[in-house]
Amino acid sequence: MLRFLLLLLLATTLHAQDRKQIRAVRVADGSRLQLDGKLDEALWATAPVMTGFVQRQPNEGAAASEETEVRIAWDDVSLWIGARMHAADAAKIAAPVTRRDNVTQSEHLLVSLDTFLDRRTAYTFGVTAAGTRVDRYQPFDSESRVETFDPVWEAAVARDASGWTAELRIPFSQLRFHDHAEQTWGINVRRTIPTRNEHDYWIVVPRKEVGWASRFGDLTGIQVRPTRRAEVLPYVAASSRLRGETDPQNPLDESQRFNRNIGADIKAGIGPNLTLDAALNPDFGQVEADPAVVNLSAFETVYPERRPFFIEGSRLLTGGGRNWFYSRRIGAAPSGTVLANVDADYVEAPLSTGILGAAKLTGRFPTGTSVGALFAVTDSELARTSAGIGSEIGYQRVVPRAMYGVFRGEQQFGASGSTVGLSVTGVNRSLDAQLAPYLNERAFAGGTDWNLRFKQGEYEFGGYAGFSHIAGDAAAIARAQRAPARYYQRPDAGHVEFDPMRTSLSGYTAGARVEKLGGKHWLWMASVDAASPGFELNDAGQLSRADNIFAFGQIRYRETEPRGVVRDYEIGFNSENSFNFDGVNTFAAIRSDSFVTWKNFWTTTFTAWMDLPAYDDRATRGGPLVRTARAWVNMLTVANSTSSRHTWNATVYRGENEYGERTWELYGTVAVRPTPRWQLSVRPAYFQTTNPRLWFTTRGSRYIFSFIDQDQVSLRLRADFAVTPDLTFELYAEPFAASGRYYNFGELPRPRSGDLRFYDTRRRDDGAIVVNEPTETFTLPNRDFNIRSFRSNAVARWEWRPGSTMYLVWQQDRFADLAPGTARFSSLGQSLSATGDNILALKISYWLPF
Repeated sequence: MLRFLLLLLLATTLHAQDRKQIRAVRVADGSRLQLDGKLDEALWATAPVMTGFVQRQPNEGAAASEETEVRIAWDDVSLWIGARMHAADAAKIAAPVTRRDNVTQSEHLLVSLDTFLDRRTAYTFGVTAAGTRVDRYQPFDSESRVETFDPVWEAAVARDASGWTAELRIPFSQLRFHDHAEQTWGINVRRTIPTRNEHDYWIVVPRKEVGWASRFGDLTGIQVRPTRRAEVLPYVAASSRLRGETDPQNPLDESQRFNRNIGADIKAGIGPNLTLDAALNPDFGQVEADPAVVNLSAFETVYPERRPFFIEGSRLLTGGGRNWFYSRRIGAAPSGTVLANVDADYVEAPLSTGILGAAKLTGRFPTGTSVGALFAVTDSELARTSAGIGSEIGYQRVVPRAMYGVFRGEQQFGASGSTVGLSVTGVNRSLDAQLAPYLNERAFAGGTDWNLRFKQGEYEFGGYAGFSHIAGDAAAIARAQRAPARYYQRPDAGHVEFDPMRTSLSGYTAGARVEKLGGKHWLWMASVDAASPGFELNDAGQLSRADNIFAFGQIRYRETEPRGVVRDYEIGFNSENSFNFDGVNTFAAIRSDSFVTWKNFWTTTFTAWMDLPAYDDRATRGGPLVRTARAWVNMLTVANSTSSRHTWNATVYRGENEYGERTWELYGTVAVRPTPRWQLSVRPAYFQTTNPRLWFTTRGSRYIFSFIDQDQVSLRLRADFAVTPDLTFELYAEPFAASGRYYNFGELPRPRSGDLRFYDTRRRDDGAIVVNEPTETFTLPNRDFNIRSFRSNAVARWEWRPGSTMYLVWQQDRFADLAPGTARFSSLGQSLSATGDNILALKISYWLPF
């Protein structure tokens, strides 16, 4: 088998194909191109022309309905792209004014460049008919964008009776390429005409095949070498927090607080292949707020990264296989476990951890080796404490000083873009006697991964293997053993043993998958993943559970050629099974899904699955196994064409199980564009469930569950107004209401049971539940909730010169905990009247290239 794989890989590596070519022309010494979008300089009339565009949608392989001409030039400092987009009726060109990167409803041109000529990665630059710029980075051999990429470059457009024209000027300092006397880069160009749902390409990758940069043509004629690259982005920032309500008995509750900050971000080239990004006294505040959630599980809520420093280049740090690096660990708020053990009547904790400095080193070498490294130092943080009015204000350390290190190396080989990678992370904390019982002092993790591609990416064989090690005080390691990821204390676990005297914990992980990604009709995938009981990533990375072996199998059938009213469709079936290292089947499911694109480009998605009975080793949160119920779920989503001026989608979710659980979820989005500069959207959501098996608490040998009726409604609102593509006003607002009522309390009668032995209970006037058992009477706390929240961000963003930006942000964060009740859409008005904080922030940055 190994010999066969090696021969197939060698055959793919030696595969050659004819590629289209386009040559860039040199801007003559003494002459100058003017960035006005008009293409009226003599050079554009003599440069070689890229033509012959072909449709991928709606009629794959057909000639483009409108002619597109692209020319490329260069001078000592920049790459120039000039393009003419013909239109039979120029008045019908879709050209709404939007913020940067928002081009879905606009006619636009995208130019993708494989500057390393690795046939795997690509930079994409584009512009809409209204002059909005778009830039993307594609780290895999796929057209899909994986991460944010915001270089400093310029574009201009012009309209006339024949259509529209565009000029793009991309400084070579914003591109990464090898040090050769004459460059050869991969290139492809795409034009999108939303009024026709048409996507035209210079080189089309058929929908039944895979690949992107590996299919590019060649761009030749550019004779430049990497130059000295240095950029400094100094900034000033100030913010003011105004409290909506203060507690007169709490001396820490200040009505207003003012903060200011001065710092700089520095980017410098180290040789021709490496780039250093450093932040001095960094301001890592994010502009957009995280959505409100109600989390009743034992696991943390994971939010996406929104801070630009950590987003840019993140692909070179995250690696494959496991979530080795979760960047929101750096600068996070103090641990809830630490705060819960602060002995004071009043505690004011910091909302985040200060980052003293951070630096990244990223790059790619001519040998096909990519490297990424990050180092950050976070400051210690103090919580203010008080016993009340008249008492002294004290301070207690709740966050230690810590150092974070992340390294990722990846080697590409073969023409197919196969890779082998290595990831390593490390965390070291300076702990005192107060913090040592709650936090790991040292944590290291890492592993290797591989992705072998065959037959131009139609088949892939991937996998990974890794380790983790944590060390610290015995109390901290005991917490890790009892954490929801592993629950060593389970009484019926025969393969692990809780040891309160341990001062370290180690584990391993491994996985493999084989997949068929391309082909006319049939696709399939099979994978297996495992994490040993001692595996732990939550110091630098993210891990929900260890002690797990997960097996997955899938087969799909698709049709990409239009037939009748259907443009394309897919039908898939898969099976999932999880086991712990005791061999217990902890989860099992069979699923099916179907996706249809109709002739009018509307889409329908239908998913149905069945969860099969298994034994959950997490439901009792450290107790014995619980039998899970057979469950049925159906979900339907319908959406109109994303290129329509007004778009909408709607989803209906319905689930139930044999224990009596019933869940309804309804949500959808409507987005309208009343004028070319305005875009408005609303996303209502409704969630209602009756869960008859929600863990409530553990009392000695009693594992207590309850029923819960939970209701949740929200209304996510957005309004964007673009004065120009570089001056925008954006509003995000979300009123949110959620309620939960606990009732029908009972305990697990025996291990591996799915039934409950219900209690004889009564509620006291204060809401507490009195349980009358034959051998004892005890009280359970009232955990019913009825909350309202309102989160909003109003942002004015102005890129007042290339690379230099001003942000003015007004943020509201309101919250109210009301008397018992039920959340309904009519309840959302209560969130607006809730008390909370108002934050006004201003940040101004100035880009200095050297």
